[in-house]
Amino acid sequence: MSYHWNWGILFSPVSTGEPTTYLGWLISGLWVTVTVSLAAWVIALIVGSFFGVLRTVPNKWASGAGTVYVAVFRNIPLIVQFFIWYLVIPELLPPSLGNWFKQLPPNVQFFSSSILCLGLFTGARVCEQVRSGINALPRGQRAAGLAVGFTQWQTYRYVLLPVAFRIIVPPLTSEFLNIFKNSAVASTIGLLDLSAQARQLVDYTAQAYESFIAVTLAYVLINLVVMGLMRWIEARTRLPGYIGGK
Repeated sequence: MSYHWNWGILFSPVSTGEPTTYLGWLISGLWVTVTVSLAAWVIALIVGSFFGVLRTVPNKWASGAGTVYVAVFRNIPLIVQFFIWYLVIPELLPPSLGNWFKQLPPNVQFFSSSILCLGLFTGARVCEQVRSGINALPRGQRAAGLAVGFTQWQTYRYVLLPVAFRIIVPPLTSEFLNIFKNSAVASTIGLLDLSAQARQLVDYTAQAYESFIAVTLAYVLINLVVMGLMRWIEARTRLPGYIGGK
């Protein structure tokens, strides 16, 4: 193999004159990836849980709204959604709001568009997990909540959701991992995340193997941390008699 390995290039100052190294670029990209993914995950959990509940209530309009949300965000390719949020949505907003967004610094535009897009896309998947978790519960639990005087929403809040969320921790772990991997698509609109910084490193140094091996290890590290965290949560919240319980 004629390739010239040079791991020391990661610790060399960047040729753009910035006060950092090429490894610093990768660390910066890792920070952006983690920040965007965690912020998007918060949106996904909130929005996904809300629409997941709507899909199970005995109201055709509410359940229909949840169905439309899932159909739209799950059937449009993620890369297309990124361009819609970055290029199309600002043009559909009221002129004052659209102009305000377009006058923001480019990095802020990339960052906010990526968080919203990734959060709502993943929220559609979380929605289905929440719906499945609620539907997996015995019907008697809902009836018991209503029988003691709870309203429909109180029954969800105090009876159904606490159990449903414990059941769906394993599939939520998969979605949590996916949101970090899907964040790499944000580089297509200009976000300097981990994958974008890796390509930039290759452009400036031509050391492709070192760059992408380092990025691969960074993603593996993220996955190990997420899996460890979710396993701890699963162990702390499992209920006897349910999936994963003892």
